[in-house]
Amino acid sequence: MMNDFGKVAVLMGGSSAEREISLLSGTAVLAALRQKGVDAHAFDPSLLNLWDLRKEGFERVFIALHGRFGEDGTVQGALETLGIPYTGSGVMASAVAMDKWRTKLIWAAGGIPIPEYQLLTSASDFAAIEARLGLPLFVKPANEGSSIASVRSKSRAVSRGLTPWPHNMTIR
Repeated sequence: MMNDFGKVAVLMGGSSAEREISLLSGTAVLAALRQKGVDAHAFDPSLLNLWDLRKEGFERVFIALHGRFGEDGTVQGALETLGIPYTGSGVMASAVAMDKWRTKLIWAAGGIPIPEYQLLTSASDFAAIEARLGLPLFVKPANEGSSIASVRSKSRAVSRGLTPWPHNMTIR
């Protein structure tokens, strides 16, 4: 029975670069849960303290956060500390999966074929990387969702104009 879930918080919004898409996802999840009779409530951790989940009597959490803090193991760790069950992967799986570079290292160690790539920093020689990997190149932040600051570079002129993200980026 759907009412067996108790009071459910739908974590949405947050403070990551993917806040807007998280609000859209969370609103859709909230509507679907309510339509099924679940006692679901919106909860934005950028506006409310996660510790309030306990104070407000939430028994479960549906994570609809995207990007850092939502998919990187951080919120999962906080929920583990609070003892509140949640949707999705656990702390370690979330942290590793969000880090594109470490995920590639694990896949390679397990014998899974991966495309050639390079970790890009502000000190990287982009021209040398471009010469080694060829075009087109896909550049994306190593620790953000795939929709944020991802660029497909089909020409050398575009590649030279790329602005480094403040954190490491993967390039392939």
